[in-house]
Amino acid sequence: MKKIIILIIVFYSFLSVSAQYTKIINSKRPGFSESPYGVGTKIFQLETGGFYQNNFGLNDTFLTKNSFGGNLFLRYSNFLEKLEINLDTRYQKDHRVFNNIFTSSEYSVSGFSRLTLGAKYLIYNSVYADKSKEIRSWKKRHAFDWKRLIPSVGAYVGWNSNFLSPEFKAPGMSFKGAVLLQNDINERFVILTNLVVDNILQDNLQYSYILTSTLAVTGKWSIFGEHQGIFNKIKDTEYQFGGGVAYLFSDNIQLDVSGRTSLINNNFSTYYLSLGGAWRLDKHENSHKKGEVLEGTKEPFFKRIFKKKKRKGPKFKKVKVKKRRRQKKSKGPSFFGKKKKKKKKKGRRRKKRK
Repeated sequence: MKKIIILIIVFYSFLSVSAQYTKIINSKRPGFSESPYGVGTKIFQLETGGFYQNNFGLNDTFLTKNSFGGNLFLRYSNFLEKLEINLDTRYQKDHRVFNNIFTSSEYSVSGFSRLTLGAKYLIYNSVYADKSKEIRSWKKRHAFDWKRLIPSVGAYVGWNSNFLSPEFKAPGMSFKGAVLLQNDINERFVILTNLVVDNILQDNLQYSYILTSTLAVTGKWSIFGEHQGIFNKIKDTEYQFGGGVAYLFSDNIQLDVSGRTSLINNNFSTYYLSLGGAWRLDKHENSHKKGEVLEGTKEPFFKRIFKKKKRKGPKFKKVKVKKRRRQKKSKGPSFFGKKKKKKKKKGRRRKKRK
C-alpha cells in the first residue's frame, strides 16, 4: 500500500510540471529562507557575500566573541525543470574566549565551517487566476483570490559533509531536510515558510522554522523581514529577527544588504551584518517555438522513432530546358509593298466581274 501511495505522489508531481524559469534572477539572498522554486534548466547561479557577527552579554565557558567570513551558494539545474542541485559553503574566522575559574584565554581559528550538498524539488505549484483581464466587474477584478492561501510546496534534502577545517569538524557526517512553502499574496507581496530539520544522525539534532515576507517596492527595489526560531537539545532556544534591502542591478545581477539580531534567554546577545549579491549565467532554451529544432541539436529519440515518414513518389530526372530566342518583330510592309498589294486586290475584283 505504501508503494502505491508513493507512486501516486510521484505521478501527481510530474503532472504539475511548470516552468520555473523567470526572466529576472530569483535569489535566496539576503534572507536565510528558501523558495520551493528552482532556477530553471540550463541556469547556473552564484550567490555570495561577506558577513560579520558579534556576540556580547553571554558568560559561557566557550564563547565566540566575534566572527567574520564569506558565504558561497552555487545553484544549477539541467536535468528537470523542477529539480535543482546546490552547494552551500562558508569560510569564517572566529575570535574565541575560554573562561575558567582560574584563567581566561583568547585565541583565533579559521577555516571552512560548512559544506552542504543538496537537492530541491518542486512538488506542487499553486496556480492563480489572472484578474487583470477581468473588465466586466471592478469588484471581481480587485477581490482577493482565496486560492492564494494554498502555498506552492517544495522539498529539500541535503548532506552535511565533514570535509571541514579541524576546528569546525563535527563527530561525523549528517543530513538536512526541509519543507519549503511559498504564498504569493499578490504580485508584489510574497510569504515564505520553511520547516527545517538539521544535523540528522547526530546528538545535536536541531529543529527550526523560518518566516520571511518580501515586498517589491518598485521594479528595482525590494525589502524583506524575517523571523527564525531554532530549537536544540544542547543549546538554548534562539529566536532571530532580521531584515534587509535588495536592488536589481540587471536581469541577471542582484545586490543586497541585511542585518539581524538574536534573542537568547530573554537577552538580545548577538547582531549579524551581511553584504553581497547574486549573479546567474542564463542559457535557458525555452523561448523557441514548439516543434522547432535548434541549430546543432537533434530531435528527441522517441519523436524520431514514431515520426510519420513521407511517402516516396516516382523519381524524375531533371531536364534542363533551353530558353527560346525571341524573334524580332517585323516593322511591317514598306510603302512600295503596300502599293503592290492594292494592285493585286484590284486585279482580282476585275476578274470576278467578268
